[in-house]
Amino acid sequence: MTDVAFGPDTALVVVDVQNDFADPQGSLYVSGGEEVVPVVNEYVRSARAAGSTIVVTQDWHPAESPHFVDGGGVWPVHCVRGTWGAELRPDLDGDADLVLRKGTGGEDGYSAFTVRDPLTGAETPTGLAAYLQARGVTAVVVTGIAADVCVKDTAADARAAGFETTVPWAATRPVELEPGDGERAAAELRALGVDVVA
Repeated sequence: MTDVAFGPDTALVVVDVQNDFADPQGSLYVSGGEEVVPVVNEYVRSARAAGSTIVVTQDWHPAESPHFVDGGGVWPVHCVRGTWGAELRPDLDGDADLVLRKGTGGEDGYSAFTVRDPLTGAETPTGLAAYLQARGVTAVVVTGIAADVCVKDTAADARAAGFETTVPWAATRPVELEPGDGERAAAELRALGVDVVA
């Protein structure tokens, strides 16, 4: 595990380690998604021991959404609220101060910090930045799935909100709609000032 420093001024954000993404039977399985679970669990234990804030996110979509292919979007139906696919993986250490559900109204819930209307592109804050600031957080560590979508957008938004931001690459996996999306995501994050570590 990468030596990431945790403390009371740090938040660990665990993004979307859910059955549909991290189980081979999931509807939008990310190759190797299950491999992040033990790594993320180590971060959760370290963060908790250091007094850090822990946030776990879940995609939590309605059954019909413009986010999905059958509604005009790019993704297969996934993480429909109340289904097995939307549940956190049972072996994930879900010890969290906050569970934040994204995309609950059919929005593109890529980032833990904002949701985006898939038709207009309008972004709305989730309230996470204010929540972390109120707890004295100045640094954010982003883990989970997927590296080139929700992890990337969450880390980019964390940096834009003024948090020192780290993404331990061993604690994430890319979905790669196009080959190389994972590496491109890492490069984009580095260009934004995010610390992408092995």
